[in-house]
Amino acid sequence: MRIIAGTKKGMALLSPRTQSSRPITDRVKESLFSVLYKYDLPEGARVADLFSGVGSMGLESLSRGAEFVTFVEKDPKVIAVLKQNIEKAGFVEESTVLRTNAFKAGAPVGDGSEKYDLVFVDPPYATSMNVQPDSPLGGLLELLGEQVTADGIVIVRTSGDVTLLEEYGQFKIVERRKWGTMAVSILTKKECESA
Repeated sequence: MRIIAGTKKGMALLSPRTQSSRPITDRVKESLFSVLYKYDLPEGARVADLFSGVGSMGLESLSRGAEFVTFVEKDPKVIAVLKQNIEKAGFVEESTVLRTNAFKAGAPVGDGSEKYDLVFVDPPYATSMNVQPDSPLGGLLELLGEQVTADGIVIVRTSGDVTLLEEYGQFKIVERRKWGTMAVSILTKKECESA
């Protein structure tokens, strides 16, 4: 796994010795960031990388010009590797790591003044099979409504056989993509449509 573009292009990412992570392939990551460029992201954006693992998506965002990334991960062993990757990339000043359950905390915004322009939601596949509004994933998307800017984007990665609902709280799906065994849904706020 590596950073594929930007200022840290080619940098290899360290990975923990565990089978619990689902690393995203370079090809899929490149395709996803090509889609994000249509939304003028991640250049200058405040980003949250939820269920971040070793930080692949957040570090890719920083390499491509994101202003700041909040990494949210609950596994202490994975966090140790994540911090090594952040240090190796030289992004300590542009990032923070929070050890917490993203389903409960979402993308914490501190005093509430700085919301996020881009949020990656990449929970373990087993926890995102239920996509109903009252599911952990549905609850997280509801919570993110207060943590994302009016024109912000939320990217949800799931198993390819999972189909998210059209709407969750303040969000609606604007694009669905499928690559191999994984699916990605892109959500924006409904109010953004009329703006």
